[in-house]
Amino acid sequence: MKLFRRPNRVIKDLAQETQIFRVRAAEGLALIAICLLILIGRYGWLQFARHDELSARSEQNRIKLRPLAPSRGLIYDRNGVLLAENVPQFRLELVPEQVEDIDATIQALAQVVALDVEDVEAFNELRRSTRRFQSLPLRFHLNEAEVARLSVNRHRFKGVEVVPYQTRFYPLGAGVAHFVGYVGRIGAEDRKLLNDSRYSATTHIGKTGVERRYESMLLGEVGYEQVEANAEGRSLRVLGHVPPKPGANLWLSIDSRLQAAAIAAFEDRPGAAVAIDPNNGEILAMVSLPSFDPNLFVDGISRKNYQALTTDPYRPLFNRAVLGGYEPGSTIKPFIGLTGLELGLRTPTDGVRSTGEFHLPGQTQVYRDWLRGGHGFVNLNEALAQSVNTYFYQLAADLGIDRLSTYTAQFGFGAKTGIDLVSETTGVLPSREWKQQRFGKTWYPGETVIAGIGQGYWVATPLQLANALATLSVQGKRFTPHLLRSVQHDFAADPELVASPELPPIAVRDPNNWIAVRDGMVAVMHGPTGTARAHGMNSPFLIAGKSGTAQRVKASRVQHLGENAIPEHLRNQALFVAFAPADAPKIAVAVVVEHGQSGSRAAAPVARRILDAYLLSGKVAADPNVTEAPR
Repeated sequence: MKLFRRPNRVIKDLAQETQIFRVRAAEGLALIAICLLILIGRYGWLQFARHDELSARSEQNRIKLRPLAPSRGLIYDRNGVLLAENVPQFRLELVPEQVEDIDATIQALAQVVALDVEDVEAFNELRRSTRRFQSLPLRFHLNEAEVARLSVNRHRFKGVEVVPYQTRFYPLGAGVAHFVGYVGRIGAEDRKLLNDSRYSATTHIGKTGVERRYESMLLGEVGYEQVEANAEGRSLRVLGHVPPKPGANLWLSIDSRLQAAAIAAFEDRPGAAVAIDPNNGEILAMVSLPSFDPNLFVDGISRKNYQALTTDPYRPLFNRAVLGGYEPGSTIKPFIGLTGLELGLRTPTDGVRSTGEFHLPGQTQVYRDWLRGGHGFVNLNEALAQSVNTYFYQLAADLGIDRLSTYTAQFGFGAKTGIDLVSETTGVLPSREWKQQRFGKTWYPGETVIAGIGQGYWVATPLQLANALATLSVQGKRFTPHLLRSVQHDFAADPELVASPELPPIAVRDPNNWIAVRDGMVAVMHGPTGTARAHGMNSPFLIAGKSGTAQRVKASRVQHLGENAIPEHLRNQALFVAFAPADAPKIAVAVVVEHGQSGSRAAAPVARRILDAYLLSGKVAADPNVTEAPR
């Protein structure tokens, strides 16, 4: 028996194995060669066929095209006093695309510089309406210490930059806020309306006033620079530069010295005043009180400050000069008087007897004069001088509302003046059609009577009153009131004067009718019975004026109270209009003192101080043809 069996041994075929190895090696080499050829082909295709495209992409990754914000145009008054300028500042910006965790980055930044909740909210609101690669402002007005801390910690914050910029500043502050306006941050709502490459580097836009009305002129043209950047996106050097074009500089017709004098004349009382050059429609002063500091809005007003402005019962944000509607009261009487003369219902010498009460035929309703017992027999001159209601009650009744409203509409009542501001109200010119449209009711004769003294449905803005008075003062010549006086499109060029937009004049049947009305207004200031004669005394120039007192409530409701005991909100509105020199007008003024109780006592002194500030300052040369007022 055999314990071991020898296994069958297979003899190797070396020749066959060698052949197999060679085949496999050849296949492997062929595969490697094919891959190598594909790689070489791909390399060659990228190198030659797509060279221009890929080269451009590479260059874009290395070179950034950064927009440069233009300097916003400056705003001056007519004498070259700065009303709006640009001052250098630093702001903190963040590029969302380059930041991995925006919320964490903002929290870390808040440990380096102060960030308010409002700053973060404004940033997030803007982020939702812009593209991720755009650099967005997070915080404005960085001080030197904050800039230094950010520079030290710069390595910690990818996509965060400290950027120099120019911010808007208003040197005269609240004194010019209502017509110059202000700029503010471009918000999400603004972005929806903007489709202009000129805003690619700009963070602010005109919000109100001249800043908004002439935004396209003030903005300028954006510039660009090519910046070489490293892998982290940090700028290394500037390779090319296309400078931005600054915005145009604007000169306004406003006289800032007169503006300051007008504000001071109100002595901290609420109201409004507008002064116009009647020879060209230029606005010389525009006051609305109380006012506000426009600098608060430039980089975002705080909730606390905004709430204080919006809850103030005197509404400092409201521009009374162009939006405030007031019953014109007796300041409308010169226009009613001219209407009667021109339509042939009166001559300057025709008289009316004032007994203190007026009645329409067949009616018991009493319409009273302000003077108990009446003024006696008065013609147009005395009716204006003493502000005799009865004269104008009767004239309005004789005219009828249709003729009254049609003729006075020529002076711009009931319509926008066209001033170069964004917002303006039309006021109300009482008419049969207006009442039907507004209330769906018919017109009554008694409403015509009170329309003759500027009450009832009448509503006019101080700007409308000043504009109408300017037309009256120069015997029917009409201009669109405007603030823009000249424009400087290039720093090296002289400012170009803007033509005053002249309108068709008011034609009259008899030019002497203008003089008759003017003489009645002169008697208000300089006549022995004039209601404002105390404020015309010792004037070196002749003044034509008219007081107005618009009742807030019926006199019977408060007659049991002493004048000082009447609650402020129930006191009469005080108005005054005046132009001077009366026979060669250079300025026309309308003044409203809210709750002033009496136009002659409250508003007339304000108007007189405005006239003095303008005519006695040396800005207006003395006219040898002007008659000196009686002393």
